[in-house]
Amino acid sequence: MKLIIHGGFFSESTANHATNVAKQQALREIVMQSYEFLKTSSALKTVVYAVALLEDNQLFNAGIGSQIQGDGKIRMSAAIMDGETQKMSGVVNIEEVKNPVHVAEVLMQYDDRVLGGSGATNFARLQGFEIFSTEIPQRRLEYEAKLKAGGMGTVGCVALDKDGKLAVATSTGGKGFEIPGRISDSATVAGNYANQYCGVSLTGVGEDIVSNATAAKIVTRVTDGCSLEEAFARTFSELEPYDGFAGAIAIDNKGNIFHQESHPYLVFASFDGLVLDVYKI
Repeated sequence: MKLIIHGGFFSESTANHATNVAKQQALREIVMQSYEFLKTSSALKTVVYAVALLEDNQLFNAGIGSQIQGDGKIRMSAAIMDGETQKMSGVVNIEEVKNPVHVAEVLMQYDDRVLGGSGATNFARLQGFEIFSTEIPQRRLEYEAKLKAGGMGTVGCVALDKDGKLAVATSTGGKGFEIPGRISDSATVAGNYANQYCGVSLTGVGEDIVSNATAAKIVTRVTDGCSLEEAFARTFSELEPYDGFAGAIAIDNKGNIFHQESHPYLVFASFDGLVLDVYKI
């Protein structure tokens, strides 16, 4: 069993050591709590569980603490993918729900598995998800001051369960101050992808990640026989011509864990029951 999570880049807090330390500690606690959950649960259930914990922590830009868009509203996106069934479900620009990843989980049971905008929000209400404001005072102050702090924030999890099955989940509160209606990579196969060979979750500039089809490329290359390291190296080299901004975490079906970023300060934590690895500045 293996588990890795990420909390996006440190872009909003590189000058704030206390915040950085708090994020590292939160990741440490969440990855270990999620690993305990993984012991008795599937990879799919575990990635949802872990990402929901990240969404509930206002240190990260997903769920509570999400960024505010250009019109003053918060819209969030999230997706999950089951490596065994190859099913992916997600929500794009959903509003006023506490855990977008839980709505994505419910959608896994439907034929129409990716919903956006008011359709996603209305679906959540019909499924009993109550109205919940994810705005925190800090985000409102940033918005009102027209600051662009934390524009690279996303959270994600990849899990390999005891049966050798892989799953991935990714959630984001957006980049902040974007044009309403902008689509992030998180609910696409560029930012969130898994099959029976590999699972990958991305963070960074969504447009760069989509242009490179990053997650799908990495998984495809592993499927075709590349090692994780080789797949990452080739795929990230293809971001270089346009200085693409991305970070990724992955696990393959052999239990290998890998992460890479095109720019520094991706924050992540992994745990395999024996070794805990947490990013340190």
